[in-house]
Amino acid sequence: MSSSFYRAFEDRYRGSREMIKARLLAYLPFLAPLRDEGRQCAALDLGCGRGEWLEVLQENGFDARGVDLDDGMLEACHQLGLPAEHGDALTALAALPDDSQAVVSGFHIVEHIPFESVQLLMADALRVLRPGGLLILETPNPENIVVAGSTFYLDPTHERPLPHPLLGFLADFSGFARTKVLRLQEPQHLAQTRDIGLMDVLSGVSPDYAVVAQKGGPAELLARFDSAFAMEYGLALDSLAWKFDNNLDRKIDQVLRETINIQLQRSEERLVRLERERDQALARERAVLDSMSWRITAPLRRGITAMRRLGACCEEACVRISGCVCGCGAGCSPFARGSSRWPGVYRGYVRACAASVIWTIACAAGLAPVA
Repeated sequence: MSSSFYRAFEDRYRGSREMIKARLLAYLPFLAPLRDEGRQCAALDLGCGRGEWLEVLQENGFDARGVDLDDGMLEACHQLGLPAEHGDALTALAALPDDSQAVVSGFHIVEHIPFESVQLLMADALRVLRPGGLLILETPNPENIVVAGSTFYLDPTHERPLPHPLLGFLADFSGFARTKVLRLQEPQHLAQTRDIGLMDVLSGVSPDYAVVAQKGGPAELLARFDSAFAMEYGLALDSLAWKFDNNLDRKIDQVLRETINIQLQRSEERLVRLERERDQALARERAVLDSMSWRITAPLRRGITAMRRLGACCEEACVRISGCVCGCGAGCSPFARGSSRWPGVYRGYVRACAASVIWTIACAAGLAPVA
């Protein structure tokens, strides 16, 4: 690939120098204790690119230089007067004396080289760092699903993504005293909000991470770095997934509550309607009972009820009279013999007798119509 291609590619997809330089300020808490020692702080940046980190190091009092294989990147450094030279990272490390560097760094370099080369880089960095010195390796974060499945492969020079547990373990295995994983460049609002969507889980995890590994040294010196190593950085996949699950549960609960409230409201409205209809029916009944016509017809209704009861009693009495009076059960009574021979005539006779009695009583009570 041409020398100008990768510089143009970085300008488009990595971001402006100003933006990258602002992101690199996250490492200042690790640099300050080294600078406070009062000694000259030499630093080597492997794959220095356009020189943003070299600028940050120089502005913070470090004697920094960089190496890179891309002539287009080196040209960008030289235009700014930054000390950068053409060279291979492993060769540059091998040329340094033991315990000579305060910082060895490599930003987005380990994903470009085979894993065996990363192992060699770790081992040689440990050798050249002075006691308490720092190795900083930043790389794309495959914990971010969009990075792991898409954007990592946008760069044609990438070899393979390196999960942070692997790179952290390699630092421990190589002999560094302690390591810290810094998740970087995540959307800031995701750390504060509870309203997490699925796309936030897929793409909101810190897209880059760094392993900061410290070489062993005097306890007093290492203690100066404790606050920087104790801090938590960035957003992990499990924390965003947990927020997403909680947000989903909260929304489901909200929908259920709203549905229950709607059903309760409808039930209350139906109950109010039924109570209103009941009250209206009672009011109509009360109006009928309180009406003049109801009071006027009260005697007639009582008389009709009495006549019905009297008629039933008369019919029962006639039936008893027409039965056997001697107890033989043979139908010795004329009424009994007649009822067995002509039942229709008998029943008509009984009803006529009952009606005659009822009419007589009605006339006596003044309930019969007057002709």
